[in-house]
Order: sequence, then structure tokens, then C-alpha cells
Amino acid sequence: MKDKRYRSIIKTISWRVTGTIDTFLVSYLVTGKVGIAASISIVEVFTKLLLYYLHERVWNRIKIGKEKVEPEYQI
Repeated sequence: MKDKRYRSIIKTISWRVTGTIDTFLVSYLVTGKVGIAASISIVEVFTKLLLYYLHERVWNRIKIGKEKVEPEYQI
């Protein structure tokens, strides 16, 4: 069984929201400036969206840890 592309896109977006909030908070704690933290967060959104999506698609082709689920009965 493999994930469809739209599933990878949804997972990418949800992960990116989480990651961007984290990046903003860490950047703010380090710099103490909301503007700089926001700038860093905006840049990393786009780069990491692409990287995560590509990462998901590559892992979708790797069979390690996947099982083919057979139906219990056939019609």
C-alpha cells in the first residue's frame, strides 16, 4: 500500500505549521525580536515545505517497514 500524493501534501502542510511555530519561538528566544523571528520563519516555510515533500515521496518508494495487507476474504 502506498500513500497518494495529496496525503503527502496534507502531511507536509501540517508538519510545516508545527515546525514554523517552533522556528518562530526559538528565533524569538534567541534574538528577542519579533520581526527577525518572523523573517526567519517565513523563509524556512518555503524551503522546508519542498524538502519535506521530496523526503516523503522518496520514502514512499522505499519498502523497508511496509507490509502488503491482504483482505481476509475475497469475493
